[in-house]
Amino acid sequence: MNRKSGLLLLAAATLASPTFAQNKAKVKVAKSTVIVNKSQMDVFIDNLMKKMTLEEKIGQLNLVTPGGAVTGSVVSSDVDNKIKRGEVGGLFGITGAAKIRKAQEIAVNNSRLKIPLIFGLDVIHGHRTIFPIPLGLSCSWDIPMIQQSAQVAAKEATADGLAWVFSPMVDISRDPRWGRISEGSGEDPYLGSEIAKAMIKGYQGDDLSKNNTVMACVKHFALYGAAEAGRDYNSTDMSRIQMFQNFLPPYKAAVDAGVGSVMTSFNEVDGVPATANKWLMTDLLRKQWGFKGMVVTDYTAINEMIDHGLGDLQQVSAESLKAGVDMDMVGEGFLTTLQKSLKEGKVTVQQIENACRNILEAKYKLGLFDDPYRYCDEKRAGDIFTAENRAAARDYATRSAVLLKNDNVLPLKKSGSIALVGPLANNHNNMLGTWSVSGDFVNTVSVLQGIQNVAGNVKINYAKGANISDDPEFAKKVNAFMTEIEIDKRPAQEMIDEAVAAAQKSDVVVAVLGESANMSGEASSMSNIDLQPSQKRLLDALKKTGKPIVIVLMNGRPMTIAEEHQKTNAILDVWFSGTEAGNAVADLLFGDKIPSGKLTATFPMNVGQIPIYYNHKNTGRPYVKGGPTKFKSNYLDISNDPLYEFGYGLSYTTFKYSPVTLSAKNMTKTGSIKASVTLSNTGNYDAEEVVQLYIRDMAGSVARPVKELKGFQKVFLKKGESKEISFTITEEQLKFFNTELKYVSEPGAFKVFIGTSSATTNEADFVLN
Repeated sequence: MNRKSGLLLLAAATLASPTFAQNKAKVKVAKSTVIVNKSQMDVFIDNLMKKMTLEEKIGQLNLVTPGGAVTGSVVSSDVDNKIKRGEVGGLFGITGAAKIRKAQEIAVNNSRLKIPLIFGLDVIHGHRTIFPIPLGLSCSWDIPMIQQSAQVAAKEATADGLAWVFSPMVDISRDPRWGRISEGSGEDPYLGSEIAKAMIKGYQGDDLSKNNTVMACVKHFALYGAAEAGRDYNSTDMSRIQMFQNFLPPYKAAVDAGVGSVMTSFNEVDGVPATANKWLMTDLLRKQWGFKGMVVTDYTAINEMIDHGLGDLQQVSAESLKAGVDMDMVGEGFLTTLQKSLKEGKVTVQQIENACRNILEAKYKLGLFDDPYRYCDEKRAGDIFTAENRAAARDYATRSAVLLKNDNVLPLKKSGSIALVGPLANNHNNMLGTWSVSGDFVNTVSVLQGIQNVAGNVKINYAKGANISDDPEFAKKVNAFMTEIEIDKRPAQEMIDEAVAAAQKSDVVVAVLGESANMSGEASSMSNIDLQPSQKRLLDALKKTGKPIVIVLMNGRPMTIAEEHQKTNAILDVWFSGTEAGNAVADLLFGDKIPSGKLTATFPMNVGQIPIYYNHKNTGRPYVKGGPTKFKSNYLDISNDPLYEFGYGLSYTTFKYSPVTLSAKNMTKTGSIKASVTLSNTGNYDAEEVVQLYIRDMAGSVARPVKELKGFQKVFLKKGESKEISFTITEEQLKFFNTELKYVSEPGAFKVFIGTSSATTNEADFVLN
């Protein structure tokens, strides 16, 4: 069994038991091992479950929503009465300490056994104060910052009555057509695992029962990011080696970090939908990885297996319970069918009780039996949307932006004039990005406002220039929750002419272009990830003015912007930056902050290259640049290379790397090698650089990738400063899953690369003996 860095739990006592109320036992942690008075929790839950009827045990398995933050067509009905009857274990979709207290009072005062509810919500990149989307945060490569973002979110969420967040999403994705790539950390399992651990630690802290920490829920288990054709909710199909090597590591990292709950995915795994997959939920998650927490489905995932072809609601509910699912989100298949399945011998009492116990343990660990209103302190409203949190949001946004191109245009001077144009230049509705359910777009800072706040004496000539899209049918699909694509009543050419006029009387053009917030995210897959035609026409007209053009790109996915790269002088990708978007963008444009972000997902030249990712394998006929093209693994009409590779990102300064040096040329399995470079800031700005370590196994019993990320450091250097940067390589970085799914290293030759992106050729060689 793997070591687990765990939850710090407070073994809290029940309100109904004075004996336990007098014997609270704080949990202590030694390194990554949880030390908890588990017997006390077991005795408490044993005693409680002896009092529970079968109906009440099944009721604990029911997670419902009265509305609000929903991602499906079903909303629960008659919720109050179900709570009174003991038919509800938890609620999501409501916020506010007072509202949640009222709902909790129904359970505590009106149900027979007074078992408290657990309250959850999708807190994805901040709660009330919204940070950059997760894909953007990952581009910071700043693990302490990412952990802090989760900690701030937990503080706000708990002040708003919540004890459980459906985050982090750790799905690896290599297909930017998939809208939910915006919610994850990109394409790499190593970086994704480091971020998963940081998010768990940030949410859950060192004591889960504190009223400012929340139980995290890692999702979506498993392989959801590999949906075929990049189409949400679609099937996945891959080899076990692919699963274990590239897609499962972030989930396992979350489990090892002590995550309290796991959410199932919609897709199938080896032909069986994840929510009914016993190999996945029991054999792998619980037995092999040692997960002890609670498993909850995604929204109506049990019911949706009917359309997968697994049977009727009774059948799929029984299969889910037997697979190891504990809690049914919204679908109420457990509530309405398990008693019948029990009578017919399709499930057992033990299976129902196992699920019930896991849910009761989660509530116990959160301290809800000790104090059901632990998270309902209205005096903590002052912890929400504070000046300190907004300052953090501004800082996180500057660290997450990636400078994709710069022909000596940026940073801008705080003098002269700029034409600020584009449908996202003076826009509030889209600054928060997808999955910002508790954010308030009214309080966001637009780019226009940010530039006005930061730019000093710069004259700003503003023009909208274009709609995000001119297609009303497309806009209708996107505007499912609110109006994000607003189609101006003016003719398109009139808006373009206005923008051109603004450009002609300005020194430089800043065009704020990209997607609307929900053009990416759940149920927002796209077959075409270009800029919309309306924005392309605007850019073509601006190009004809001859003025320098800077694109500020707002997006939830890698986009195909090869044309835009050719037509403009600079591109700054700011993703969806959150509450403080405009201020952060202005800080970057005018050089108050220096871009340091690096891409965590590859930008293709066009959609024909998808799936595209850096850690691919070679073929037997690899194409060599400059060599013959016939009978090689290449395209006839386009390069194999992406537009921007994984790990890519520019700065306003320049960095120089020395050749890689190794402390030895040979290494034993019990030994180590130090790999080093000297990094020099050779430009004119103090700045940060993400130094990246990649390793290639030159020969193995299974085909190995051309490169794999195995380490990184974010380093600050003043201009003119140099520093030696070193990485220690051990056997652990050389291991992989073989055909028997054993995690092994094999003797042989290896290459070490240290550089500024995955494209680096700065290498050295060693041998593992």
